[in-house]
Amino acid sequence: MGYDNLKNRTKSFALRIIKLVESLPNKPTAQVIGKQLLHCGTSVGANYRASCRAKSPADFIAKIAIVVEETNESLFWMELLVESGIVKEELLKDLMKEADELTAIFISSSKTAKENNKK
Repeated sequence: MGYDNLKNRTKSFALRIIKLVESLPNKPTAQVIGKQLLHCGTSVGANYRASCRAKSPADFIAKIAIVVEETNESLFWMELLVESGIVKEELLKDLMKEADELTAIFISSSKTAKENNKK
């Protein structure tokens, strides 16, 4: 998967997160979880773009680790929205699947970069 494809995919992910957070009920719990999700969900694309401009293999490895953390954290907050009953699972199923797939892609990228850096 190319850089441009992942740039577009992570931007689309961020836009979907924004729409989700905007649709949450105006209740304290939903708003707190929403702010956390908004922060990490939108930073996935920004941090991925930063990793594309890494100055060295070590810099790339460090930056892609942040992307992994933010993507996985996004999934955590969506799970809380579902498991707390704030949002129905069927409404988040596709977005959660995307978070899971992105996490797997970035973990794989991180492992490959680490292996290549050892050589």
